[in-house]
Amino acid sequence: MDNEEESAGEELPKGWEKRISRSTGQVYYLNVYTKESQWDRPTTEANTKDNEKIRCSHLLVKHCDSRRPSSWREERVTRSKEEAIELVNEYRNQIESGQTTIEELAQEVSDCSSAKKGGDLGYFTRGAMQKPFEDSAFGLKVGQMSEAVETDSGVHIILRTA
Repeated sequence: MDNEEESAGEELPKGWEKRISRSTGQVYYLNVYTKESQWDRPTTEANTKDNEKIRCSHLLVKHCDSRRPSSWREERVTRSKEEAIELVNEYRNQIESGQTTIEELAQEVSDCSSAKKGGDLGYFTRGAMQKPFEDSAFGLKVGQMSEAVETDSGVHIILRTA
């Protein structure tokens, strides 16, 4: 029995819909109230106001082993994971030293489509992001920036803004 058959009989918690990503073909889940999505199958009912919401900006550097090794900047990302981590650490140093801001750098070098908004991801709740990203983001205080964070998407720097 494959995953599709296994989950066919299992109802999703109230307020969630199962969707298929057009870019990757992977299953994701949509909160019908907030229109926020997440990769992990939800285990609790979707709610609208009760979850803590935070806001972050980030910068993403993809590598050849990323879930989708292409971006608005590059049709085919060929750098290694180690090179991506090095780049992220360099960018973090530039931000910390005051040479630039995460917003300026994100617009210039981020592999995420949020680059057009200076890396701003808007408000989100737990369950909306990949687990390593979520754990790091919710662990930050407002104004605090993360170390390099690795997810299936690539390597990130996260700045909590609210």
